Amino acid sequence: ENTKNPAAIILSRQNLPVFPRGGDSGFGSAEGTLKGAYVLYDSPAVSGDVKVILIATGSEVQLAVAAAQDLEKEGVKARVVSAPCLEWFAKQSPEYRESVLPAAVKARVAVEAGIGMGWRDYVGDAGRIVSLEHFGESAPAERLFEKYGFTKENVLAKAKESLAAAA
Repeated sequence: ENTKNPAAIILSRQNLPVFPRGGDSGFGSAEGTLKGAYVLYDSPAVSGDVKVILIATGSEVQLAVAAAQDLEKEGVKARVVSAPCLEWFAKQSPEYRESVLPAAVKARVAVEAGIGMGWRDYVGDAGRIVSLEHFGESAPAERLFEKYGFTKENVLAKAKESLAAAA
């Protein structure tokens, strides 16, 4: 247990995957957590520049990673940005923000199991947002996620829409 490093503490009521860090896995360090957003995953099997960025905040990150890995199988270099706190990210230097979300990459998808307001600033005109715009439904999380499009398949479809819009 490492209570001195907040990036090492995971709090969730959900059964979430733990991603391998470092090596040639494509998964980066969690050090950027304290900066509000960081590159969690860059497709290691595809060379060249990132073509699409998938941004997610919490339990939605697993959907972004799964969609990125499917894009990778299709030869598309995808990046997953974990963004637990956009307010902290906004306070970072322009150079750091550019290193995480390069302006040249117009194809972007934000995945937020909450309202999508504010995400347009991060995804731009060619971007897509998978969000939930209402409150008040109760059911098991898996059922609600599927009902409202929080699936790997929907994130993948939105990524392809954004790639087409950015072309």
